[in-house]
Amino acid sequence: MTNLDRLIAELCPDGVEFKRLDEICQITRGRVMSKDYLRENAGGYPVYSSQTANNGTFGYINTFDFDCESITWTTDGANAGSVFYHKNEKYSITNVCGLLRVLNENVVNTKFLYYALQIVAKEYVNSGMGNPKLMSNVMGTIIAPLPPLPIQKEIVKILDNFTELSAELSAELSARQKQYEYYRNSLLTDSEQYSQRVQLGEIADMKAGKFIQAIDISDNQDDEYKFPCYGGNGLRGFVREYNHDGYYLLIGRQGALCGNVKRAESKFYATEHAVVVSTSSSTNIDWLFHVLVHMDLNQYASKSAQPGLAVGNIEKLTIPVPPLAEQERIVAILDRFDALTADITGGLPAEIAARQKQYEYYRDKLLTFKEVSPS
Repeated sequence: MTNLDRLIAELCPDGVEFKRLDEICQITRGRVMSKDYLRENAGGYPVYSSQTANNGTFGYINTFDFDCESITWTTDGANAGSVFYHKNEKYSITNVCGLLRVLNENVVNTKFLYYALQIVAKEYVNSGMGNPKLMSNVMGTIIAPLPPLPIQKEIVKILDNFTELSAELSAELSARQKQYEYYRNSLLTDSEQYSQRVQLGEIADMKAGKFIQAIDISDNQDDEYKFPCYGGNGLRGFVREYNHDGYYLLIGRQGALCGNVKRAESKFYATEHAVVVSTSSSTNIDWLFHVLVHMDLNQYASKSAQPGLAVGNIEKLTIPVPPLAEQERIVAILDRFDALTADITGGLPAEIAARQKQYEYYRDKLLTFKEVSPS
């Protein structure tokens, strides 16, 4: 029997109470803060808003509105219902955020409540009128389990161990990505000193893919739609027939991933929004992959509402080309880093994804309680 099992058997064998948030928390909204306000009052205290990147940070100002253990949540937009935990931090929030402050810390552990809201808050988001919302009055109606405080603390300890491991793995991945970028840039720069410069069109064949109707693309792969279909934004789905068979590079030439470079092999279909790149035996195609990533092709895209890359313009770009043996040496080094930092089926990304699934599984199980029957 685990310590948690023992505590449950001892303290709440018949179930736990469930409480509305407005019974156990003070609920507060943020205030309007524009980017101009942030610039005029720049400082070191974070302001959190509706995005989820960087823990929701919108900017930094020279004052703060809150200095308490608390939970903030996004009230409006695509990330409505996202929750964040704060402790030992001075900060402010904008008008598209709300804040929960536990009324009695001897009854409710704030971190426990945060973990519980990770599960249930999204269920209360209203997505009507095209703008998802989770306003304060609705947040107050959310029902949360409230086991005895020792059980809350034990669950927090277990889940904190999962999140700490994920954070360590993410930090390791970030360090490896920076290391990969450093070696890639150094290796490719060092090779320039004894390389001849040529236009990309001289060492690579570049052609746009072919148009295909959306009705001919399936979201699911099966015996009929078996071949992957790539466009300017990566994988679009699966199709019945392929137009390429072999090992190629694909460059996104339109859309959000314009200039993005990926490797593709075997049988696949490339749409007109992707540039298909092949090389002769005198050029290592994997070396060219690393070169094109290093070049950041997006900077050569047209500056319009819909950025685009013209095949003819890419072909005219010049690069230094070292001897084939040097290309292969560079590939051997960089591919090891690339596999570790980018492969979704192996390496650190796969480990992080597995840990996240494990965390969510145990979080959901740990926070599932039977409600005590009224006496």
